[in-house]
Amino acid sequence: MPAKGDFFTKKKMNYCQRFAELINLYRQGTDCSMADTKTAIRFFPFGSALRPETLLPNDKAIEENYSFEYPVFLASDNRKHDEAILLLHGLNERNWNKYLTWAEYLCINTGKPVILFPIAFHMNRSPASWSTPRALASLLNFRRRKYNDDRSISFANVALSDRISQNPERFYMSGRQTYSDLISLFETIKSGRHPLFREDTQIDIFAYSIGAFLAQVALMANPGKLFSHTRLFMFCGGSIFRSMHGISRSIMDRAAFEKLYDYYIHVFGSESDDKWSRDEAFNAFYRMISPDRFRAQREAFFEQSGERIKGIVLARDRVIPYQGVEEALGEKKAKERIELLDFPFPYSHENPFPANSSDISSVNRFFTDVFSRAASFLA
Repeated sequence: MPAKGDFFTKKKMNYCQRFAELINLYRQGTDCSMADTKTAIRFFPFGSALRPETLLPNDKAIEENYSFEYPVFLASDNRKHDEAILLLHGLNERNWNKYLTWAEYLCINTGKPVILFPIAFHMNRSPASWSTPRALASLLNFRRRKYNDDRSISFANVALSDRISQNPERFYMSGRQTYSDLISLFETIKSGRHPLFREDTQIDIFAYSIGAFLAQVALMANPGKLFSHTRLFMFCGGSIFRSMHGISRSIMDRAAFEKLYDYYIHVFGSESDDKWSRDEAFNAFYRMISPDRFRAQREAFFEQSGERIKGIVLARDRVIPYQGVEEALGEKKAKERIELLDFPFPYSHENPFPANSSDISSVNRFFTDVFSRAASFLA
């Protein structure tokens, strides 16, 4: 394997160019090697168990969600590893395009395999029809008529918006299923049963957007002490739920987000005792909904995490604002561990490094700035 950083620093790699190259190279389910970076992408099968808290009649039939493959970036050799990075993505994503360069950079500059694990009903865990305009046309027209042609409605967000509008509990259920999957994945790796890793492998997390929320819940619940030594780097993530603004043509339309917000702020947790299993995962999720819910316990956890958590939030990010991160971690801890950055080019939460920017040199420079900090923390 090359010395850490060779391809990205000594060769002065062009992020925007590499972004396009990896999209052209990547094929879901097909292993490949990259001679220029001496890395490879390998795929591994995963079976997600059916659990009562994740079952809705219409969702049980989505086979893609329960049997799938996930990609791993790693060095092009056959050795087993004793360290890994888990990369968690954002809400309503249907492909890994945005994350391929992120994963490759982290792999090369830390020397560790990077596991790209899909959230339930996302990426290749969802039917192809959820991202096919022709299949979504009637649903899109229905929502536009119903909600007075709201400009936040789009082909990209209509499938998730409709599912959340029908049943906002799906947000929690999807998180619960993914949480259970991560437990299974961690146990498989740490027991030495995964073909890539040695027993007792150290697993750290790079989490973006809602993936950071999921990671915070997992570390707080800490089932079987699996996450006791896990380090977490959050990018554009870490906010309390109440301060997230998920209305976006790439994420969720206004009607769906308002229903989601109303349910979790005013209803969730007040149902009958048998509605949900009130375990540590439920409690951790509940603490992350509103800043006034169990503030002392939540902030005590983040304080006790010491230097295991670090992150970067962007100043013009309207989906995950810095204020929401302060509300989640507490002002003192957020100031210590979360950096607030801004870029000189137009960007958004959904597209922090626009590869088609007119200011390619700045995009390249700030991508390297952000991910070199992440790699340094996770190395």
